[in-house]
Amino acid sequence: MKLNGIHHITAITGDAPGNVDFYTRVMGLRMVKKSVNQDDPTVYHLFYGDEHASPGLDLTFFEYPGVAPGRAGAGMIHRIVWRVGGAAALDFWSERLAAEGIRSEREGDRLRFADPEGLEHELAVGDVPDEPLTADHPEIPAEHALQGFGGVRAYAADPERSGAMLEEALAFVPAGDGWEARAELRGATYAYDAPPPGRGLQGGGTVHHVAWYSSDEEHEAWRDRVRAVGGHPTPVIDRHYFRSIYFREPSGVLFELATPSPGFTVDEPLETLGEELSIPPALEPRRAEIEAALKPLPYRRAARSRG
Repeated sequence: MKLNGIHHITAITGDAPGNVDFYTRVMGLRMVKKSVNQDDPTVYHLFYGDEHASPGLDLTFFEYPGVAPGRAGAGMIHRIVWRVGGAAALDFWSERLAAEGIRSEREGDRLRFADPEGLEHELAVGDVPDEPLTADHPEIPAEHALQGFGGVRAYAADPERSGAMLEEALAFVPAGDGWEARAELRGATYAYDAPPPGRGLQGGGTVHHVAWYSSDEEHEAWRDRVRAVGGHPTPVIDRHYFRSIYFREPSGVLFELATPSPGFTVDEPLETLGEELSIPPALEPRRAEIEAALKPLPYRRAARSRG
């Protein structure tokens, strides 16, 4: 049993309109689902991905309007790593971000920057066999588009305490300064850095959790493996678009195991994903109440033609 890298990453925003603008217009991602937080349906849950809404390039945000900025600390992910095609892509993104007033820092084959709310990103050139997962955008050449998640970095004071769960239960293998989860389809890395002083604070611009890509058939077996090493996984939860299991790894980071099925086209066609508010069937009777609580968030895809 192996995990196919990262399924999705979920973060927090205090500004849904600004968030949509940055990740769809500036970063060139496609909005693949405009929904609500199933545990708190008064707030948006926004999903950005590639053309086909594939696991492996699915960045999602809970919006809590006006929430105070957060700060990453021990037990929290502090950086999202993306794959890009080469050094020319880093040049492209450095110039594009600068034109938007976003400062970036180049270090070899990596480019680091933060989004307008402080969420840290890194674009990395990597030599991996994974299929590039890209979104179509009129201002971003296909060869420079984001290609999917390369990994995440978290803060931990004593990362060794997590080693047994990562290696024995989740079948991560040591790689570089951390670990890699890789199976037949994809892979992604997980690594730690020393935490900054002070406690972390969940808020705008912080990561809520990372979800690892479990096959449908092995989902329950992964839950058993986590329990066998002393973890406390939740029961399988139906999230309508995928099935989920949640638990904290020993360093405190919230993990999810998520399946590829049934996927984002279960309730709307691929061609118009993200254009209308999608609500899971269990919440559909509350649609009028939910829509009244949400500020309008119009979204239509940018023109796709590159001429």
